[in-house]
Amino acid sequence: MRKVVLFDIDGTLLLTGGAGGRAMARAFEDLFSIPDAFREIPFSGRTDASILSDAISAHGIPDHSPGIASFRPAYLNHLRSELEQPGPRKGVMPGVRALLDALSERNDTYVALLTGNYEEGARLKLEYFDLWRFFPCGAFGDEAYDRNSLLPHALERIQAAGGPVVSPSAAVVVGDTPLDVACAAASGARSLAVATGGYGTAALRQAGADVVLENLSDTREVLRALALEA
Repeated sequence: MRKVVLFDIDGTLLLTGGAGGRAMARAFEDLFSIPDAFREIPFSGRTDASILSDAISAHGIPDHSPGIASFRPAYLNHLRSELEQPGPRKGVMPGVRALLDALSERNDTYVALLTGNYEEGARLKLEYFDLWRFFPCGAFGDEAYDRNSLLPHALERIQAAGGPVVSPSAAVVVGDTPLDVACAAASGARSLAVATGGYGTAALRQAGADVVLENLSDTREVLRALALEA
């Protein structure tokens, strides 16, 4: 049976140097005249829709405000320019390119995305770092407010794209936060957590990850962790 490997983006595959947060803040200020609107709102491991919902609630924006529907295109417009700006730790995470190259050459795996990013935001980030070409499909923050419901969406989209039909037990979620671990567990998938985002190995083990690595730099080690022969 082919194995499905589902990758998170931010903190797992890459870091944008804060481009996503800056783009969200600029879009919110454009639409609602509130600067630094996301200062107290956590981002790690969450869907873009849930992050926006928290900001709307925190700042008392009425549910019927027309600005809410305009937020996504405004954010994406700012994201295009913010990705060009420098930022802390900006770049592809260690070992990611070599790992994706190795996985793309195998016929026993299918690689896809499972991310809280809006789909277009995911594409912009991954194209900027020349990683979008590795991912034929995936599940995105457009499709569900709750990240824990994304894995079934990912498997459906894989099947629709001509990929394998697998049960969640044949999927591995690769992420960098306890929410990635919880998303895998909620659907019966395995999780491989990496300490390249905002959480250390101890926190990821405590969250219940099946495997915890410092990073993805050792391709053979990662393949073993994915229960694949190197």
